[in-house]
Amino acid sequence: MNPKLFWLKLSPPQILTLGFAALIGIGTMLLMLPVATTSREPLGAIDALFTATSAVCLTGLVVVDTATTYSTFGELVIMLLIQISGLGFMTMATLFALMFKRRISFKDRLVLQEAMNQTSVEGIVRLIRRVIIYTFVIEAVCATLFSIRWAFDMPAGQAVYFGIFHAISLFNNAGFDLFGQFHSFTGYVSDPLINIVSIFLIVSGGLGFVVLSDLIDFRQKRKLSLHSKVVLSMSGALILVGAVVIMVFEFTNPRTLGALDGGGKTLAALLQSVTPRTAGVNTIDITGMRQATQFFIVILMFIGASPGSTGGGIKTTTFTVMIGAVVAMMRGRQDIVLFHYRLAQERILKALTIALLAVLLVLTVAMILSTTEDGHFLEILFEATSAFGTVGLSMGLTPHLTAFGKVLICFTMFAGRLGLLTLVYALGPNKNKELYRYPEGKMIIG
Repeated sequence: MNPKLFWLKLSPPQILTLGFAALIGIGTMLLMLPVATTSREPLGAIDALFTATSAVCLTGLVVVDTATTYSTFGELVIMLLIQISGLGFMTMATLFALMFKRRISFKDRLVLQEAMNQTSVEGIVRLIRRVIIYTFVIEAVCATLFSIRWAFDMPAGQAVYFGIFHAISLFNNAGFDLFGQFHSFTGYVSDPLINIVSIFLIVSGGLGFVVLSDLIDFRQKRKLSLHSKVVLSMSGALILVGAVVIMVFEFTNPRTLGALDGGGKTLAALLQSVTPRTAGVNTIDITGMRQATQFFIVILMFIGASPGSTGGGIKTTTFTVMIGAVVAMMRGRQDIVLFHYRLAQERILKALTIALLAVLLVLTVAMILSTTEDGHFLEILFEATSAFGTVGLSMGLTPHLTAFGKVLICFTMFAGRLGLLTLVYALGPNKNKELYRYPEGKMIIG
């Protein structure tokens, strides 16, 4: 079949699904090359697939230690996969098209609309230009700050390399790190610069490019869209509540916050509240947390970041709509109203569908893993939720997964990165408009 005709026959969700799958396949083959490992021995196919999937899905879960297993070539492959996936392969294609002054077709705009989770194609190319600029500027500035700080701990060349790698990893909410032995950022638990820059990168990547664009234009327009208001208010609330809950639960725990001073406690609690949304780095030991804190982090990971961002989860807007539905029902109101705007029924049904599908996926994966893996149920639920939310936090189960468990987690990461509705639309039949409606029925609820 003519490739052009094949492209035209595919729907935007199918194009995105095939694109991410192809990127994972290329990454897997590159990571299986002998030059990609420090031992110069080819990595196993499943381990290479897991790492490539984790990088493309911006998760950060690993079955082998990144710093000690992969050579500089392997680390560069991982970094490139993170950057391409974070921007989106269609965004990268658009970048090259703009550079060579090629026309962006309407089909390309439809795919970009699906990739950026937008409601229309209007202004989509202008948004893509901003996405590219925002990404490289934020990453460059934060990479410079990281490099300056780490120049005090390591050679200058290595400090620059670490700065670039971790700026890309954190802004894209990927969670990969190069500190070795699965230690993540625990060596910098009380370092103000590392913590503040890390929080800024994670939050910036998790808010979404539409919100960043709105914030930059605020000085001129003097107003924010409803989407930006919901994202900013819910993100702020989750970060604040998360930090307070973690501080309360872990304040006296000697394995986490108990051994730190006041400033260290505050920085650690704040970062650990931000990182489940969905960055995957940590400055305190996840396995040393109390079970209540671990379960609370599961909730944060399930909610995730915001639409159009580099994060996963059901998204802050979905969570807000669900809360709005509960409040509206308790008050006896027919409509969900946010910031003096009424939400359409279609948006409400979409939010409920996403949330229900996510619950079913996480619970199904957790139940299956509980029969194939050796671990406590909370560890398994934590791992399954981390994979779906593309977070990357782990209670230590991932390196010990069976081959089947690794493949199942790969699928969960892929579904979480792509989006459940996008995956359903890609695998299911085309949506056709109904030509009739059934009579309304009544049933007892509750």
